[in-house]
Amino acid sequence: MSFWDLSDGETAKTESKEYEIPGGNMDPIPDNSDVLAEVKAVKWSSQKDKEERFVEVQWQIVEPAQFKNRVVFQKLWVDDLDPGAKTEEKAKAKRDKARRMLATIDANAKGKLMSSADTPTDDSLALALQGAHMVIKCMIWEMPDREKYGEFIRGNWVSAIKPKGTALNVGEANAPPKAAPQSAPPSSFDLDDEIPF
Repeated sequence: MSFWDLSDGETAKTESKEYEIPGGNMDPIPDNSDVLAEVKAVKWSSQKDKEERFVEVQWQIVEPAQFKNRVVFQKLWVDDLDPGAKTEEKAKAKRDKARRMLATIDANAKGKLMSSADTPTDDSLALALQGAHMVIKCMIWEMPDREKYGEFIRGNWVSAIKPKGTALNVGEANAPPKAAPQSAPPSSFDLDDEIPF
């Protein structure tokens, strides 16, 4: 067996000087959809060149089948205040919401983190939450694309956590918005700090 053999019996060897991975951009999961997901990874993280940290959860969709293996990332500002918040009061409210969300995720994963008053570590987060299945409500975020003026980028964020046995519900897909063409890039983007990711 050669290193270049593929799982389907074909070979990766080629004379071609071009290759593009199939797939490309995917539309997000429709707004207001309840899907079954597994915590694939969870850890402390921070934004590039910043000290403030948050818990990052990587959810992998299990059901329904049309979204199976899709990934949704969630930022939970449970410790430091989100530097993107417009006011300290909003940052504190966001932190409280994030702590409630993490506590609910933990409750659905048997409550191991809440049994301690200590700040969880990467290891304790992974041991308590990784592999847990629960229903997440996916909502859509969107913002102007900084590279393609007049276009939007879209993705999902998690607005709610529910027990594993909760009924699944896929919202209706909406067409992405079309922005008016711009002759020059906007000087700044006013991102809404109320999106909890």
